[in-house]
Amino acid sequence: MTVTYSSKVANATFFGFHRLLLRWRGSIYKLLYREFVAFVSLYAALSIVYRLILAENEKRYFEKVSLYCDKYAEQIPVTFVLGFYVTLVVNRWWNQFGNLPWPDRLMFLISSVVHGKDERGRLLRRTLMRYVNLTSLIILRSISRAVHKRFPTMDHVVEAGFMTSDERTIYENLKSPHLKYWVPFIWFGNLAAKTRKEGRIRDGIELQLLMNEMNRYRSRCAILFGYDWVGIPLVYTQVVTLAVYTFFFACLIGRQFLDPTQGYPEHELDLYVPVFTLLQFFFYAGWLKVAEQLINPFGEDDDDFEINWCIDRNLQVSLMAVDEMYMNLPKVQKDIYWNDSDLRPPYTAAAADYCIPSFLGSAADVGLVKRDPAESRSIGCLLKVLVTIKYSKYLQFPLCTFLGWGLCVEI
Repeated sequence: MTVTYSSKVANATFFGFHRLLLRWRGSIYKLLYREFVAFVSLYAALSIVYRLILAENEKRYFEKVSLYCDKYAEQIPVTFVLGFYVTLVVNRWWNQFGNLPWPDRLMFLISSVVHGKDERGRLLRRTLMRYVNLTSLIILRSISRAVHKRFPTMDHVVEAGFMTSDERTIYENLKSPHLKYWVPFIWFGNLAAKTRKEGRIRDGIELQLLMNEMNRYRSRCAILFGYDWVGIPLVYTQVVTLAVYTFFFACLIGRQFLDPTQGYPEHELDLYVPVFTLLQFFFYAGWLKVAEQLINPFGEDDDDFEINWCIDRNLQVSLMAVDEMYMNLPKVQKDIYWNDSDLRPPYTAAAADYCIPSFLGSAADVGLVKRDPAESRSIGCLLKVLVTIKYSKYLQFPLCTFLGWGLCVEI
């Protein structure tokens, strides 16, 4: 679902960003077109009623209401409230992405510290890694609609290979009213301790490294669960939503083009279409829609996180790292720069412009100018005269002369 356009803006080109405005998936047009059509339709309906249906006295009353709405609508602090809210939502969205559980560090450790090329060693490594992925799956299944649709029951988790039937029996027999995402973590710790007793993990330091990394992984899962549990206070979301929609409800009446013959201030023109009001709606309501989309990135919007892809990638990569790649090293050979201390990797013709000399510092090219003694003495005498002239009205002349000659002698 994530919309990626980084390659389109790799270089700053003429109309580079403007080409992005033509995209539909993940665009503001897709998010906002229903609300925009509704706003335009209501505005047009009010304009038709005012121009064609109302009587003259009713028009005068409508004009007074319109001027009143236009005057006091600007007192609603839409920019301040909405800007602070969107900033809070975007920071929260990025922090959630930063806490997605990636098993890479754990798979490096398991592949390095759990030894044994026999079937028992392979079983231990794969089981430990499976518990890691099961921990994140239970958390992601509880906070992501897309993941829950994929794994609606524990039967689907067992069928997908994240859990065995025996493990499921033990898991379901543990009576707890709380989410039991921590159970695979306990299994991981017990199995790691057993592996240490068998000598597959060679010392306590390696076991401690493994447990510390698993605890860090579990903490990321818990942080995601916390974000899902404690959201932005509902009252703040309601205030922002009411502020935006109240402002534009007032604009429906207050931004109407009134009869120019009545001489109302700033109503000398009758353009029918409120261009800048429509742009204001597009920007403010679009700002609010951005917050609505990012406030829960584990949904099914265009820019939500691809959690199902993450699950697939993490399981495949982690099991390969601890199984097929265990002690599967390429032959150690001398590199092509073995006897070359001044090595320079080649550039292709397309990358030739990137071959630049090394930066040695802004003062690297500064040289020292060597002066002869006569020139230095002349400079010192000049300083003597300048000091004498500048401070003669504050100090006694002999003292200034002494200071000047001192500089001359020192230089």
